Amino acid sequence: MSSGAYLMSLGLVRYSEAFALQRSLAGAVAQGAIPETVIFLEHPPVVTVGQRTETEELHIPENAEVEIVETDRGGKSTFHGPGQLVCYPILDLTKHGKDVKLYVRNLEEALIRTLAAFELGGERIEGLTGVWMTRPPRKIASIGVHVSHWVTTHGYALNVDLDPAPFTEWITACGLEDTAFTTMARELGRPITVEEVRPAAIAAIGEIFGLELDELPADEGAGLWSQPIHASLAAR
Repeated sequence: MSSGAYLMSLGLVRYSEAFALQRSLAGAVAQGAIPETVIFLEHPPVVTVGQRTETEELHIPENAEVEIVETDRGGKSTFHGPGQLVCYPILDLTKHGKDVKLYVRNLEEALIRTLAAFELGGERIEGLTGVWMTRPPRKIASIGVHVSHWVTTHGYALNVDLDPAPFTEWITACGLEDTAFTTMARELGRPITVEEVRPAAIAAIGEIFGLELDELPADEGAGLWSQPIHASLAAR
């Protein structure tokens, strides 16, 4: 049985603004003031530092045009940039099994289904989080989540079409030494846009979590971090 949820497709958003939006939405979802909400967006170049990041993971060149942000998600460091589809589900896990490990596995399944829509065989690797192309292993999507009062923030990042070099040249992404990173464009052998991939990603999230997603108009979603979340969304 599906439940109603909001969908926000926000385009390019600075990480700090998206983080503030997530926290506001999570508070409103926890209080039952608004339905669960799923955000899709892209970020300008940014390295995010998770709670388990170690200093030696970061080796960013001095002239690199990239923001560095500490965050409260689990995991280690990762890179976000244009051409990467980022999904932030703000979900109440009391409705989805009340199990954080199951939630992460479900995010992986949503990614695998998204890739399958483009005839790409994404896989899990035992003991690692995220989704990979294998033989040899190449990481195509990363996952990092935070759960408070059973409400989720953060989520996944799927490499659609961007230069994967920062994952290895700027940081030791996810704390994984000698790991190859790839993109959908590289695997398909052709350019592909985030706009092409987003509908499949939306469908997969809806299927996996049983959500009937109601997309907010772009102009309504775009400035929400600068106004009271409860009033602007609960009034719908």
